[in-house]
Amino acid sequence: MNIDYVKSILPHRYPFLLVDGVIEEHEDKIVAFKNISISDPVFQGHFPEYPIYPGVLIIEGLAQTAGILLLKDLEGIPLFLGIDEARFKKEVRPGDKLIYEVKKIGEKLGTVQVEGVAKVEDKVVAKAKLLLGVKKK
Repeated sequence: MNIDYVKSILPHRYPFLLVDGVIEEHEDKIVAFKNISISDPVFQGHFPEYPIYPGVLIIEGLAQTAGILLLKDLEGIPLFLGIDEARFKKEVRPGDKLIYEVKKIGEKLGTVQVEGVAKVEDKVVAKAKLLLGVKKK
C-alpha cells in the first residue's frame, strides 16, 4: 500500500509525514517503510557533512505507523502519549530504507501500548514502547 493509502488514514503531511507506504497490515501488527533521501529537509542541519537521520524522527515514524494501525477503523487524530525503553542501535543514513514494525501489546481506557522496532536491511536501528491515543473528530 503506497503513500496514497497512508495519506488516506494519517492527517500528517509533508514535511512531517514520515511513512511512505505499508508493507503488511494485520489486526494487531503493521509493517511500514520510509525511504530516507538526501533531499529530506532534516539533512540541511543534521548534519550536512555527515547526514544522519535523527532518532527522534525514527520514533515519530514508529508512532505514525502505529497511528495507521489505530485509525484504520476510526476517524480522528492520533496522539503520541508516551515513550518507554527507547534505544538507538545504529545510524540511519540517506539511501536507507527504514522499516517500521509495530505490534499492539496492550489496550486500556482508550489508550494503546505498542512495541515498535525500526530496521534497515534486517538490522535493528531503534526500538521503543509507545503509548498512543486517538482524539476523535
